[in-house]
Amino acid sequence: MKNKKILITGMSGLIGGLVGRKLAEDYDVSALGRSKVADFPTTVVDIGNHIEGIIPALEDVETVVHMAASRGDVPAETHIKANITGVYNLFEACRLAGVKRIVAASTGAVVAGYEKDEPFKSLVHEPGFKIPDKRPMITIDTPIRPTNIYSVSKMFTENLGKMYSEQYGISIICVRIGKVEINDVPLNARNASVWCSHRDIVQMVTKAVHAPKDLTYAVLFACSENPTRYRDIEHARKLVGFVPNDSAADHGY
Repeated sequence: MKNKKILITGMSGLIGGLVGRKLAEDYDVSALGRSKVADFPTTVVDIGNHIEGIIPALEDVETVVHMAASRGDVPAETHIKANITGVYNLFEACRLAGVKRIVAASTGAVVAGYEKDEPFKSLVHEPGFKIPDKRPMITIDTPIRPTNIYSVSKMFTENLGKMYSEQYGISIICVRIGKVEINDVPLNARNASVWCSHRDIVQMVTKAVHAPKDLTYAVLFACSENPTRYRDIEHARKLVGFVPNDSAADHGY
């Protein structure tokens, strides 16, 4: 299987690095980003600049795992360049190069607005909150409620993916990633609700890469099996076989 090529964007980051090194056990992995990735062939390019610099990196590549993104408290223009213009440039380059599947990072924050309302507010912010017998759950069919320009920009990834899947036949799986921490532990009660361990995010992306060929488009939540989790992962189990290994309960939450 080593002759099957996978390109990873954002491999110099936490999630891209975890996923890329795991996939490299079985695939011929290369990287694309704004800086060189040690031990991996890397195309150094800013995807927000142009399409032409991306296409050479896609030669004979069947699958692209897009983990690069602008995050955090930065000007809106930075998010727009990386997460809107950059995503369009990458998807269009993939179309031109004949890539068959894209696994793209979205974010669970597209529904974070629900945390302002009960019972989600107490569920994520109040330790000891008595969870109702029927746990409240946000599914992929629940209307989005983004709280910042970053999560709005990630909705563009999902919508563009839907269009490229339907119009051009590329299989596109968007993963709404929870909180992945560098030390691999939840930081607080809210974080523990949406926490996703290193093992679980690697599993999710790997399962998406291996998903059936006839899965042409999907949006999946990625969280560990946390006691106060409110984002549905049953859909991911049914579509790609995702079953979390870890839980925030293992860390006292």
